[in-house]
Amino acid sequence: MKNFLAYSLVRLGVDAIDIYRPARLDPAVPIEDTIGAIADMVKAGYVRHIGLSEVGSDTIRRAHKVHPIVDLQIEYSLISRGIEDDILQTCRELGIGISAYGVLGRGLISGHWSKGGAGAQDYRNISPRFQAANLDTNLALVEKLRAIASEIGASVAQVAIAWVAAQGNDIVPLVGARRRDRLTEALGALNVKLSPAHLADLAKAIPADAAAGGRYPEAMLAHMDSEKRSA
Repeated sequence: MKNFLAYSLVRLGVDAIDIYRPARLDPAVPIEDTIGAIADMVKAGYVRHIGLSEVGSDTIRRAHKVHPIVDLQIEYSLISRGIEDDILQTCRELGIGISAYGVLGRGLISGHWSKGGAGAQDYRNISPRFQAANLDTNLALVEKLRAIASEIGASVAQVAIAWVAAQGNDIVPLVGARRRDRLTEALGALNVKLSPAHLADLAKAIPADAAAGGRYPEAMLAHMDSEKRSA
């Protein structure tokens, strides 16, 4: 961990990293050891804050006992609501923010996706939500979202991003774009204010379990600590 942090400092050309997060939990290494190693680097001045990524409540609590955790990077969107079961509550109890990635479901709920849109090396070729009947079901959800977005006067992507932002001031939607127009569209979500009526319409149109297919293939989900539910 310390070696890879050193490599990151060199590659980034900085003296310290604001938030350093292990991307996934290593099942062979106790989280206490991992966080303890990063905490040593905090004391040395190379890291300012420690975050986590895609871990469950038990791991979050164990890590937080070693050193304060400031944020959890995890998938959260209208169609990926798993953190609402207990992870979000745990983070709020401990004062840990959420850096929400996948807010557009890897483009699925951007309003721009259509069948056959994936290139040869695209992850979506193996993503369950983009396969056959699953894709048909999920694109039907997008059309429901499109109708609501039209009433609001915003794009589908903007409403999807605004929904995540509306779930709490402790949640920051992460957006990415390969094109400038898509970046401009995403930033426009800052101007979309969802009323209680809008949120109710979205909840009715896209319930928490509405998406067809898992967010990752089963083999990958089996190794993700965030998918393990607290007893």
